[in-house]
Formats: sequence, structure tokens, C-alpha cells
Amino acid sequence: MPQYRAPGVYVEEVPATRSIEPVATSTCAFVGPSQDGPAPGEAPPLLGGFDDFARIYGGDAPLAFADGATLHYLAHAVRAFFAEGGRRLYVLRLAPSHDGTAPQAADYAQALAATPMPEAVSILAAPGASAWCRDTTALHRILADEAGRPGARRFAVLDTPPGATPATARTLVAALDCSRAALYYPWIAVAGDPAAGDGASPQLLPPSGFVCGIYARSDQARGVHGSPANEALRSAVGLERPIGSDEQALLNPAGVNCLRLLPGRGYRVWGARTLSQDPEWKYIATRRYLDHLETCIERGTGWVVFEPKGPALWARVRAAIDGFLQTQWQRGALVGTKPEQAWFVRCDAATMTAADIDNGRTVCVVGVAPGRPGEFIALRFAWQAQ
Repeated sequence: MPQYRAPGVYVEEVPATRSIEPVATSTCAFVGPSQDGPAPGEAPPLLGGFDDFARIYGGDAPLAFADGATLHYLAHAVRAFFAEGGRRLYVLRLAPSHDGTAPQAADYAQALAATPMPEAVSILAAPGASAWCRDTTALHRILADEAGRPGARRFAVLDTPPGATPATARTLVAALDCSRAALYYPWIAVAGDPAAGDGASPQLLPPSGFVCGIYARSDQARGVHGSPANEALRSAVGLERPIGSDEQALLNPAGVNCLRLLPGRGYRVWGARTLSQDPEWKYIATRRYLDHLETCIERGTGWVVFEPKGPALWARVRAAIDGFLQTQWQRGALVGTKPEQAWFVRCDAATMTAADIDNGRTVCVVGVAPGRPGEFIALRFAWQAQ
């Protein structure tokens, strides 16, 4: 502090309100077998396009397993991810099995445990795994557990097996209660050779690669608070089976997100629900947006740790979080006609016990009102006789 000893102008620096910045939400990670690439367990490189995948992981030639060759679903999913709007992708390579058989759920669990997951990853999928894993439910649980690992705050995009019926899809969602995972149905048809577009017989691919790209596209266009539904499947030429309104009326309440051909609108993602049985976590956008807020506030308030505790610090914490949530509200991410309806921030003696204060803990309570998708629109018509 300057010493005021003579008349004049004294300049004094005061702490400014710390700002909290949004973090990226559209970085994705795929797990699966490939022709080449980093040794299993090594940190994966960031991919910015399919050419990067082809150069590092060996392209999209069919994979050879002991029981025969199969389409390289992972490679085609990478292409679909970028075609649908994805920009940042990591691929975690599975270790080849000793007997040459197709990988099973335990192999995916081992890869996820052994490979360091980049911190930026917020979306996770295992495209094609449902085609050869004998226990699809176990595979889904492994991906959901990784997404829900403490502090990870990720979201898992799951596939039904090829040839699944609506009853199969309902059975799969009933087996897993998780707010950080969503299931998509059915598989998607693309032109015979997605690279050349030569008009060959369509190939059926798992939806997760396409949907992860759509998540990224929606995040970039509208923000993570927007629902990643009613989005066009740009590279689709068909679906494994058509889904009508009657079938969706059975699948949607169960938590199966349908892909549909809508008249005049093309192929669309027509569902936005998690696998949670808790009504509070029914929607994908709610879960992903709350994870986003938690991550932003956690990273944006790291400076608090070694600051002197007391009312002055509490006021600065409130100001930082209030400023961030004000911006979120102005962008339409929080509902309410005025700020007090959209959020609150409390950080004062009422949120901390004497033991908290004595032990240097700062406790802040934040409440927000996120928007929810408008799944149902009711139109009422009245006719008056002349």
C-alpha cells in the first residue's frame, strides 16, 4: 500500500474479479481395434481428420479375426465423426488378442484402464464393439462406468448390436440405469465405399460415430446446453430398419434414442434421453450441461486454494461465479425471466461451519435452473360454426 505523505495522485492496484471461462465440450474418444497405431497403453495423439487416422492407425481395410474378416467399424466411425461435424478426436487402440479372436468387453475395460485418457475428452464411444462382444450389457456398463468415474464428467454414446429388434433395444436400456450414457438405434447405412462414394451396396455402420460428430456439431453451433437431437445425419443413405411413430412411442419412454427418416426432412436423430431412471437426469442436455458448469467453475476457481479465507474472499468467489452464470443466462442456457429465477450463489458464514473456517475450507453453494428439451408440443384447434 502506498504511503500518503504528500499531496498528489497515488496509484493503487486492487484485485480484479476473476473470470471463469467456458471449457471445450466436443472432444471425443473412440476405443477399438485398428491395423496400426500407438502401442496399447500409450497416450493417443489428437486427430483432426480422417487422414490423420489413416496415417497413424492404418486406414479402413477390413479387420481379420480368427473367425473371419469384418468391416473396420472403428475406421468408418472416425470418418463419420468428422463428416458429421466433429473436429477433435482421440483413438484408444486395443491390444490384439493372443488367439486372434474379436475383442470382448474385458478387452475394452483393460484398454480404458491402461491408456491415459486425455483430460479434454468429454464424449466416449466404442464403435463396432456391439458387433462382436458377446455380452453387450457388460460392454455398455464398462463405458458408462468410465464416463461416470469420479472427476471424469464424460458421456458415453452406446450402440445396439446389428440386427437388434426394438425388444432388444428395450432390454439393453432396462439393464443399465445411468445418467451419463445414451443408447441409439438402429444402425445406419452409408454408400458402399464412404471414401469413394462409388454407389456400391450400402454398408451398415454403428450409429455412435455419427452421433458423436453430431454432439460436437451441436455444441459448436448452439452450446452444450442445446439438445443434440433433431439434427440431420448428413452421410446417411438409409437405416437398418425404419422406425415409425408407433415404434418410437414404445422406445422413447424407455430411453432408446431413435434414428428416423422424416418426410421432407431426411434422416434425423429423433431422441435426446439418457439411460437414467431418475426424472431429474432424463435428458442428455441437462446431464452434459451440468457437467460442463461443474468443470468450468472448478477450474475457474482454482486460485481460491491459497488465498486468505474470510468475507473478502467469499465476496470475490461470489462475484466470479455470478459473472459466469450471468453470461450463461444471457446465452439462453439457464431459464428464468430474471437472474434470481435462473441461479443463485451463496458463499458466506451460512454455508460454512466453524470447523470449515478453522480448517481453511471455503464452501460455496450454487443453484441453477437449466433448460429442458421441449419434446412434446400440443396444438389445440377450435372451429366455430358459421
